Order: sequence, then C-alpha cells, then structure tokens
Amino acid sequence: MAGGSRTERPGARPSPAKAGGRAVASDGYLGWPQIVRLGLVQTALGSVVVLMTATLNRVMVVELALPAIVPGLLVALHYAVQVLRPRWGYGSDRSGRRTPWIVGGMVALCLGGFGAACGTALAAENLALGLALAALSFLCVGMGVGAAGTSLLVLLSGGVAPARRGAAATIVWVMMIVGFAVTAPLAGHFLDPFSGLRLVAVSGTVSLVAFCVAALAVAGIERRLPVRAPEPAEARRPFFTVLAQVLADPVARTFTIFVFVSMLAYSAQELILEPYAGLVFAMSPGATTKLAGLQHGGVLAGMLLVAGVTLAARGTALASLRLWIGIGCAGSAAALFALASGVAAGSDFPLRATVFALGVANGAYAVAAIGSMMALAGRGDARERGTRMGVWGAAQGVAFGAGGFLGAAAVDAVRLVTAEPVQAYAAVFAAEGVLFLVAVVLAARLEPAPAPDSVPLDPAFSAR
Repeated sequence: MAGGSRTERPGARPSPAKAGGRAVASDGYLGWPQIVRLGLVQTALGSVVVLMTATLNRVMVVELALPAIVPGLLVALHYAVQVLRPRWGYGSDRSGRRTPWIVGGMVALCLGGFGAACGTALAAENLALGLALAALSFLCVGMGVGAAGTSLLVLLSGGVAPARRGAAATIVWVMMIVGFAVTAPLAGHFLDPFSGLRLVAVSGTVSLVAFCVAALAVAGIERRLPVRAPEPAEARRPFFTVLAQVLADPVARTFTIFVFVSMLAYSAQELILEPYAGLVFAMSPGATTKLAGLQHGGVLAGMLLVAGVTLAARGTALASLRLWIGIGCAGSAAALFALASGVAAGSDFPLRATVFALGVANGAYAVAAIGSMMALAGRGDARERGTRMGVWGAAQGVAFGAGGFLGAAAVDAVRLVTAEPVQAYAAVFAAEGVLFLVAVVLAARLEPAPAPDSVPLDPAFSAR
C-alpha cells in the first residue's frame, strides 16, 4: 500500500528493513541507492547491446563489405527471440527469485556479445562459419536481454514504492542510455587502428566489465525485500495455463495491445527522420546527426519532467502515470502531424523545435509507460508477475524490431505510387501520428491506479 504499511505476500519473510535495516526505505521498499544500483544493470546491458547494433553493424558493412541486410537480419534475430520473455518471466515466478535470472541473462548476453565479435572477425577468413557463429551469438544476446531485462523490471515493480515508479523508470532508462553513450566512444577509441583481433579484445573487455558491474550491482538487493517462497511442485500450473490467465485479464490484454501499438509508432520514426530532413530541408549529414541528438535531448527532458512532476505532485492527479501516457502519446501525435505538414511549409517550418517537442513527448510517454508496466505487473496473483511483465516485454521487443523495418518499408512503398518522394515521408509520419492517437484511446481504457501518497525518505536521509 502506498504511504502505509506494506502487505507481505504469502510465504514471504520479513525484510531486514523492517527489522531496523538501513538499506531500504523505512516502509520496506527499495531506497534510491538500491534503485540506482539496479539501474547499473541497465547500464551494463546497454554497453553490450550498443556494440552489437552499431559497431558490429558498421564492421560487417564497411570492413567486410557485406550487404546491409546481413547485420539487419542478425539484429532481427535478437528482436525475434523476445517473444520468449513470458516464459522467462514464468520461470522466475516459479523459483520465487529474480536475481538468478538477471545474472543468468547477463551471462548469456555477455557471452553472446563476445561470440558475435569473434564471429565477425572469423567471417573475414571463413564467411559461412563466421556468420553461423554470429547468428548463434545474436540469439544468445536476445535471450540474455530478455531474461535479464524482464526479471529486472519485475524486481523493480515489487520493490519500488508507487510514488517513486516514474522516477525509477527514468533512472533505469537513462542509465541504459549512459551505457550506450560511454561505451560507444571508448570502444571506438580502442578499435583504432582496426583489426579483427582488436575487435575481439575490445568486445571481450566490454562484456567482462559489463557482467562484473551487473553482478555486483544486483548482489544482495533481493534479500532486503519480502521474498515469496518457491511454489511447491504439486501446486505449479503449466506455463500456457498461466499465460492464458494473464491474457484473459482485460486490463493486461489492453495494456499489451497499447504497448505494441505505441512502440510501433515510437520506433517507426527511427530510420526515416534523418533522410526526411535531408530530402525536404537539404540538411547535411552532420546537420541531421545533430538533429537526432536534439531529439534524444528532448527524450531525456521529457523523462526528467515526468519524474520530477510525479515526485513533487504525489497524491494528486498530476502524479497519475496514465495521465502522462496520454499527454506523451497525444504530444507525439501532434509533433508527427506537424512533421507531415512540414513538406508544404518548406524552409519556414520550425523543424528543430518540432523534433525537440517530439523527443519531449516520446520521453514522457516512454517513462510513464514503464512506470505503469511496473504498477500493473502487481495486479492479481503475485505468482503471475513475471509472466505479465514478460508478455509486455515481448510486445515491446517485437514492436520495436518491426517498427524500424516497417517505417522504412512504408516509405519505399508509398514512393512507388507518388511522384514526390517527400510525400512518402509525410504519409508515414501521419500514419505514425494516427497510431499514437490509437494508443491514447487504449491508455484511456486502462484501469487507473490510485494516486500514490508520499513515501518516507530513506532512514539515512531522515536521520539528518
């Protein structure tokens, strides 16, 4: 219960926090230091993934002169395996613990990242063998991301106080971006002058450091929370029975559709915004790259806005994550419709302001959706929490993987029937805006959670 005593789950043991421990907030929830530690798992995850999606992609296309579809298909493998997230969530539900699944997922992720680098280097000598190893490794990466990411969010959903969910979602998302931002330039520095051996060494180092950081970050945190005992073997329900029960819940089903539709719209813009700016506004490659940076800055601003408002206004309507989902999706739709109209406006169109506004709205939507995911995972039977989170993670992963491809493919398809290529981009932006409006309607149908009350400070702060 927000702002009150926390009800123990059946079979749970009391947390040390309730026995006077100082590691968690006084009401038995995780404190800010523990939330940041779990965010470090996301940092580690992001540091490995960025090498897979950026560095190895470039090496295959440029240094190995392979068709761009090769790394594209490998990345698609990583997304395709996300459909198994519900099964991994179910596994952590049955065991009663999330930490082994987080650590095990990081093992698969880091081994996959290292194996993909080895496969890429090997492809220079033996193409078939190298690509086979790379394909297997990308599958491992997908499984690792799914297992670790799902269990991490489930752990957060049970350990973060309701009033802190928006801020916690911001922290873990931003820390994943930090993993991208820190690893990419550092890896780039040590990759020059390029060689296959350097690629393997850099990837191996990143994977080893990422695993150590994640393992140390998560160590001991789950023991500080009420832990549900593992289910007796005779009481365990089959996976498909649990999955059917989750999908039979109207709220869970509606939220699954919402996640898929909104993430499809969110990711479809990724591959077409920069080409649009170059074609319509004659921007140079450097200028469009800066434009993408401006959008990412807007995303960060939107996340921080939601985190700040939901903390400052806790207990009021402004703390409602459902409200911020609606604002973020509606704002994203408005910005996308504005981009679609920019074709007619020409050089007078405020492109940078519109792209920044799109980023702010995207950030507000994304962090509110993650916070809502954490809240809704706790609905109903606690033994289904991991399966619920897995269903939503699968919808997110599949939509994100499909969105980029479908956005680019839709532009090519529309260009076949229109004389002006720029009209194709306008049509796709408008379609994305419509998807975001559909997401607003779906979000409005979700059951609202009560506005969270205030949450006590960590004892370490309140003692001062």
